[in-house]
Amino acid sequence: MNDRPRSRRCAPRTQSLAIDIRLQSRRWRELADLRERVARATEAALTVAAIKPLAEAELSLLFTDDKRIRIVNRDWRGFDKATNVLSFPAATPERIGSSPVLGDIVLAYETVARQAESQGKSMGDHLSHLVIHGLLHVLGEDHETEAEATRMEGLEIAALASLGIANPYAGTEPEAAPAAQTKADHPVP
Repeated sequence: MNDRPRSRRCAPRTQSLAIDIRLQSRRWRELADLRERVARATEAALTVAAIKPLAEAELSLLFTDDKRIRIVNRDWRGFDKATNVLSFPAATPERIGSSPVLGDIVLAYETVARQAESQGKSMGDHLSHLVIHGLLHVLGEDHETEAEATRMEGLEIAALASLGIANPYAGTEPEAAPAAQTKADHPVP
């Protein structure tokens, strides 16, 4: 079985969002509860987010691989490397709460799996964290300054706690990420 680009749609609904999931890498099928985990993580993020989206606003998630996310990261952010998660808000933070489309979140299987293993976390828990992280970016949160990083990490910790997932930042200091063209990732623990 090859891993050629193939899109598979799924549209789980949460109480607040219409979610479009596309599997571009078959490796993501290894996570049996992917759809349910995404729905729970998005609800947890919405609970702690300062900006509340319109009811039934749309969010798109693309589950891809390192090769493809590297291209996106290079073309949109100028970083020619694979990364764990990228977020692309459909509107500015001032307007995202009234937009019917929130934006896109892209996740790379190999990087997420590698990070989860190296940090001694389950793939599912790490994925939940990255979905929360990505959605908070879409909703206007950032971590470019120490104060922003502290605030965003606090929101992530609270959202994860509501899912019964331990604090991923325990024992680490917040880091300011470099400014980027799109709000996206930093090495999320």
